[in-house]
Amino acid sequence: MVLDEERVVIRPISPADAGEVLTLQRASFVSEAQIYRDPNTPPLTQTLDQLKAELRDTLGFVAVIDNRIVGAIRARELDDVLLVGRIAVAPDQQGRGIGPRLLATLEESTSCARAELFTGSLSKSNLELYTSLGYRESERIEQDDGTAQIFMRKTLAPRPR
Repeated sequence: MVLDEERVVIRPISPADAGEVLTLQRASFVSEAQIYRDPNTPPLTQTLDQLKAELRDTLGFVAVIDNRIVGAIRARELDDVLLVGRIAVAPDQQGRGIGPRLLATLEESTSCARAELFTGSLSKSNLELYTSLGYRESERIEQDDGTAQIFMRKTLAPRPR
């Protein structure tokens, strides 16, 4: 089902969003925890205080439908690289284009030359999505459990500084 784009409002994330973003993050990362058989993955164990502190120093956006935050994305800018952090979309809204819209908004908001993100080797839908959005594998770090962390990069269109 395609999203009615007029109903989705993309706006900057703020520390006041922390509680709702944490709930969203936990709900959206349960499937990843199940894939990797790891209930202690950082998106599930991050505390509200940690998230509030992170949001004070983070570039990010939320997607809102009818006053409900249904998506969130966070990043940091470091040495001309946009380091994309957690992308979270409510499970009942996944597959409707919210993640790509958040990622595009984030990319358009920076003057960095490149964007980088990572996902796990078992996260097939994430890998397909990022590849379809122009990200290419730049590094693979093998893990002790037979999986790998896959870092992906994308060259961004030049933006005025």
